[in-house]
Amino acid sequence: MKSVVIDKRRDKVNDECGVFGIYNNDDLDLVSLTHDGLYGLQHRGQESAGITVIEDGEPYTVKDLGIVSNIFNEKNLGKLPKGKMSVGHVRYTSHQYLDRAATQPLVMRYIEGSLALANNGAVTNFAEIRAALEKGGAIFQSNSHAEVIGYMISTHRIDSDSIEEAVLKTMGILKGSYSMVISSPTKLIGLRDPHGFKPLCLGKINNSYIISSESCAIESIGGKFIRDVYPGEMVVIDNEGFHSYFSEKKKTTSLCLFEYIYVARPDSIIDGVNVNLARRKAGEILFNENPVEADIVCGVPDSGLDAAQGYSAASGIKYATAFIKNKYIGRTPDGVGNDKTQRLLKNRLNVIKNIVDGKRVVIIDDSIIHGNTSAHIVKVLKDAGAKEVHVRISSPEFVHSCYFGMDLPKSEDLISNRYDVEALRKRIGADSLKFLSVEGIHKIAEGCKIGLCDGCFSGVYHADKPKIIYEDKFANKIKKY
Repeated sequence: MKSVVIDKRRDKVNDECGVFGIYNNDDLDLVSLTHDGLYGLQHRGQESAGITVIEDGEPYTVKDLGIVSNIFNEKNLGKLPKGKMSVGHVRYTSHQYLDRAATQPLVMRYIEGSLALANNGAVTNFAEIRAALEKGGAIFQSNSHAEVIGYMISTHRIDSDSIEEAVLKTMGILKGSYSMVISSPTKLIGLRDPHGFKPLCLGKINNSYIISSESCAIESIGGKFIRDVYPGEMVVIDNEGFHSYFSEKKKTTSLCLFEYIYVARPDSIIDGVNVNLARRKAGEILFNENPVEADIVCGVPDSGLDAAQGYSAASGIKYATAFIKNKYIGRTPDGVGNDKTQRLLKNRLNVIKNIVDGKRVVIIDDSIIHGNTSAHIVKVLKDAGAKEVHVRISSPEFVHSCYFGMDLPKSEDLISNRYDVEALRKRIGADSLKFLSVEGIHKIAEGCKIGLCDGCFSGVYHADKPKIIYEDKFANKIKKY
């Protein structure tokens, strides 16, 4: 077997976290269920994880840097009470350093008690809001957007009749993307920005309510998916039951298309579309737009597999497993000094030589960001004896950056801005290279209940880009823990 190391952190699009919460109306093992729910969302972030449990209005928290299985054990989970509510979070950070203070859930105490906040997204007017709060005397402990949102809620609570009113006032000011779970001393709250950039959904287990980034986490704990939280909606669960409110701001809805392409788990349903079927559809359209004669179709694990099966079904070319993924490669710190990334998530793929030797291979991947991964994949396939390697990408070319929560390089650093398709083909060593069209990518999510954002492909955004890019003055002083 030939092997290749794929550094997904540097050469893949990464998301900005997963959120989870339960309001316990039954005699549930709240801590275990929240732990398992976060495990089901682990693909959305591997840098840190945390659980906050509310018991008699008081928050109790266990959180740390690392992945769910490494952070939570019987001893520290045993410190958490049975609880009435829980808030959970897994984090991916796009920064060059790990800010331990930004580990969520963030717990903040204010005049009405405490708030525990878990957020997924990127508030585009974060810098302006933070500067205004700092001028008013606010002191921040982290670079987290959740902390700024918490300050805003606590500030609005002073002149509001309820926590719900304070949250709605805050939603009226925030721009960009956010899907959040928040607990007050007596209420569990979920909110989704008016554009609906990031997914958020509702479920139930017995008589208890669940709020989650994805439906897969609800089903993984034995719950039942109810529906998605609507763009601009705030849901509140308390001892009187379930309540729904809407922000007054009506916006063009813009769910991130990359949820279907790469981010979400295949067994999730997001805004009415099954992720697995969307990826298979992407493969089918990819073949219809870019056919090629070949002997086998293979996918790059994991997000390329479903698209490869769709390509195979549409083309009649045999589907084959060319790569074995070592599931036991853990997180490895790698790189110091000027290295842009300090902590890396690596996957080791082994090529099964007898599958590809002498064959014309179509290899399906979800994206090309820098091109390094694609070049490695082509090389290792040819080293293993592949006669031809045809690369097909189940998304369009990335030519614009993202401002709403996906960790993409600046536009000028994206390889498709520096090379046309033919030049990029030569660079990665493929016999042919084709991308799914922008028109084609919209067809993979037919039946989606809200609009879709393709800004990173088309340059057209349905929300305002940030006027100011926040830069932490102390970034170069924060050391790796």
